[in-house]
Amino acid sequence: MSAALATIADPAVRAAFREWLLRVADDELMIGHRHSEWTGVGPDIESDVAMSSIAQEELGHARLIYEQIAADEPGGVDRLAFDRPPAEFRNAVLLEQPNQGWEFSIVRLALYEAFEGHRLALLARCGHEPVASLAATLGREERYHGLFAGTWLERLAGPPAPQSRGQTQSGDARARVQAALEAAWPYALGFFETTEADGTLLRAGLLGESAERQREAWEASVRPLLERCGLNVPAAEPSLGGRRGVHTPDLTQMHTEMTEVWRSDPEARW
Repeated sequence: MSAALATIADPAVRAAFREWLLRVADDELMIGHRHSEWTGVGPDIESDVAMSSIAQEELGHARLIYEQIAADEPGGVDRLAFDRPPAEFRNAVLLEQPNQGWEFSIVRLALYEAFEGHRLALLARCGHEPVASLAATLGREERYHGLFAGTWLERLAGPPAPQSRGQTQSGDARARVQAALEAAWPYALGFFETTEADGTLLRAGLLGESAERQREAWEASVRPLLERCGLNVPAAEPSLGGRRGVHTPDLTQMHTEMTEVWRSDPEARW
């Protein structure tokens, strides 16, 4: 058992905190892998390099959180990252979906970073070390990912088109971004899917906000950006499952790709 978990005396609270940390690490692993797929094929060299760097940082963050969970467990970090079947992952379903084009990846990044920034801030205030200090550090790094996503979202969607004019090139681009937002939004609401762990952590004081309050804060963060880009917030029901291990075939395919080297040589290090 890792030192971060060993200091929690109550087994139920310890298991709940472990699950919550798995969500964080699994989210970072999945979106990091999807970002890495843009290496060499981004829309321009600067964005190609930036997205590759973001991917590397997300994978690094995943590893740091996995270390808080399993530093002393047999197999350690590599077992958590590569030796679990897809049903044992707790990532949000949005993060396992294929990139579907640059617009979708940027929309997903913007929605995720607004969520991740708030989640890391909550974790930084959990009062449990060394996790709290680590979360504060990661939150500062994640901020730049959000700035990159916001800049690109405004670039893609452009300023709102005048109502008295016909469809423009900017309007066409915004329509593609709007379509990406419509596709991503229901799965983004899955960020806030709860399990029994959430109630346990709230009662123990390790989680400072309910899922409902987290979603309110997230929407208050993303709505101004979307409105500034002339985008409409979709009306949709959440697409859930990921926090309980119910995933799409996309995760199975990605999991096969991610674990190929490990399966050929379990002693390899990532």
